[in-house]
Amino acid sequence: MKFIFEVKLKDGYTAEEYAEAWVRASELIQQAPGARGTELHRKIGDPTGLVAIASWDSKAQRDAMEKSHNPAIDAIIRSQAPFVEITPIGEFEDPEWVVTPR
Repeated sequence: MKFIFEVKLKDGYTAEEYAEAWVRASELIQQAPGARGTELHRKIGDPTGLVAIASWDSKAQRDAMEKSHNPAIDAIIRSQAPFVEITPIGEFEDPEWVVTPR
């Protein structure tokens, strides 16, 4: 499954500054059972807009990670709160099949 959220940077804060903290948190989160990777993307034409995508084996495993309240992860997230607005976009099932051109 995919967990997707939008990040809006506040004035004076850069994507690079946020990305540094995001990588630290992601490295810890990726140690949880079922974690399959994360991606952070810039919005075209908007230097203050980012989208993050976390991939998991299942919603249950992601929920279990959230409930564990790792203090190091919580501290990183709290450190970013003054500088960003986070809006969850949603949780999405992986497609049953994917067709890609060669």
